[in-house]
Amino acid sequence: MKEKYEAVIGLEVHAQLITNTKLFCACSIKFGSPPNSNVCPVCLGHPGALPVTNKQAIEYAVLMGLAVNCVVNEQSIFARKNYFYPDLPKGYQISQFEKPICENGHIEVKTAEGSDKIIRIKRIHLEEDAGKSIHDQGSDTLVDLNRCGTPLIEIVTEPDISSAKEAYEYLINLKQIVTYLGICDGNMEEGSLRCDANVSVRKYGDKLGTKTEVKNMNSFRNVERAIDFEIKRQIEILEEGGTITQETLLWNADLNEAFPMRSKEESHDYRYFPDPDLMPIVIDEKWKTKITSKMPELPKVRRERFIKQFNLPEYDAEILTSTKDMADYYEAVLEFTDDYKSASNWVMGDISKVINENKISIKDFSISPKNIGKLIELINNNTISGKIGKELFEELLKSNIDPEIIIKEKNLVQITDSSELENVIDKILSSNSIQVEEYRNGKEKVFGFLVGQVMRETKGKANPQLVNEILTKKLKG
Repeated sequence: MKEKYEAVIGLEVHAQLITNTKLFCACSIKFGSPPNSNVCPVCLGHPGALPVTNKQAIEYAVLMGLAVNCVVNEQSIFARKNYFYPDLPKGYQISQFEKPICENGHIEVKTAEGSDKIIRIKRIHLEEDAGKSIHDQGSDTLVDLNRCGTPLIEIVTEPDISSAKEAYEYLINLKQIVTYLGICDGNMEEGSLRCDANVSVRKYGDKLGTKTEVKNMNSFRNVERAIDFEIKRQIEILEEGGTITQETLLWNADLNEAFPMRSKEESHDYRYFPDPDLMPIVIDEKWKTKITSKMPELPKVRRERFIKQFNLPEYDAEILTSTKDMADYYEAVLEFTDDYKSASNWVMGDISKVINENKISIKDFSISPKNIGKLIELINNNTISGKIGKELFEELLKSNIDPEIIIKEKNLVQITDSSELENVIDKILSSNSIQVEEYRNGKEKVFGFLVGQVMRETKGKANPQLVNEILTKKLKG
């Protein structure tokens, strides 16, 4: 049944900008402050209070537009978007409508088949956030206006997305870009990145169907599940001969269902008009050039550089550049070792395991890049074995002091003395005569057992290559 239909999806993403103050006043945007403490007459909409636009928010919006290949409009204006809601004290929201700050960009995503696909971005505009209604504190609804006036950019796609999986990939790429730019922390759980999905379905070749809007999705996986649910729901209605109602739905993650909230508004319902208290934003070439100079290396470019410069597999480069902090940490390790692949393995393996288990950022990881680089070099120059390297890593997690100090204190230096290893191997061979005979009769798997016994006897400090050489010589002798 699903094969008869195609989904047509557009996303509207609100990214909260990491400025020090709100979009039109000097109030803090700090998350977690006591309710209604970060407010003033301007963001509360008191009569006679006049807004002043935050310059940094404008620059962040332009930076985002440049990063996703948008045209930055020389002039844009703020408009009042009129609607009533308990957490909107002015009775309108200052946004942009006819003249947004950026237009006509795109982001590239990977399809399920592995090919590249362009998702067009219709517009990026600046707007202030509303407050927050709290419904889980007893029978009353409480209102916290701390978030009122927080600067947002809204990034609106064209209806180019064809599946929930593509939507997920688009959001992953978008989050990478805003965090690389340093303009948003991308935290969906705290509401600093929010996504609404406009979903419709149609039979292949038909005109566009009626769209619904799905809201209240607090993770990328929930966006994916909600879109899948809505596609299936619409197809079932059409198959039964029904019609789709244009409405806004709220996603319930616990039930994996979306429920109607209200009929979906059109833009004319908001009675947009230019805000009389705010001057137009004018981005001349001089200012745009200054903003462009702040552009960091973006994820795709960095990924391609890692493959070319460090000869890494595409998979490694993809993981290492998934966040700017991880990419920065990896490159910091390379200041102390030129073993690019080992550094990649440590960051993607043992380090990522610790980070994930402790639910921390790599910025909060306790071992410095310098000590990871030193650890790799100590293994590579045969000062310690790979097995001891793992033990050293655990010790570094506790203290993060110079690895060489730990090696000396705990006597972890690798045994490379041939005569010392010969004595150990002779002892192992004499106490495992049955296994020695089995090996000499063609049971080659026994060799690994004997190596293991040597490593056990030396507490992992024996040089593995030397052990193999001596053991092979003695078994054949």
